[in-house]
Amino acid sequence: MTCLAVGAMVLALSSPTFQLSWSHSVEHVEWQEEWRVTAAGLTLDTARIRGSGAGMEPGDRAVLKDGWWEWPGALSVPSLALAASGATAGGWTICTDGTCSQIGTAPGAPLIIAPCGDSIPEPAASSRTSG
Repeated sequence: MTCLAVGAMVLALSSPTFQLSWSHSVEHVEWQEEWRVTAAGLTLDTARIRGSGAGMEPGDRAVLKDGWWEWPGALSVPSLALAASGATAGGWTICTDGTCSQIGTAPGAPLIIAPCGDSIPEPAASSRTSG
């Protein structure tokens, strides 16, 4: 069993993978990322967007698959900091084990996602994701 801290919520995962999705605040284009919890933190396995626009171009080696630009992830971080600006349509959706939850729907401090442990590490500046 894997444990993931999502802000004040703790998720017990039967699988170490989860999907994070949102709609870009300016372009209103759907974005999805497939993440895996590892001993070192979080690893991005796959990212995809349904279209492109300002600041959200498809990544290296992207291929068009069923209307989505999809590419392999190339990022490992100790944690993620999601900007909870309230500007995204509906905040963020986190899905794991067939269940989805809405997070970061109201403006506030960044929402931290990290593997459970004694403490949640501060995210590196490069691991910040905004919608």
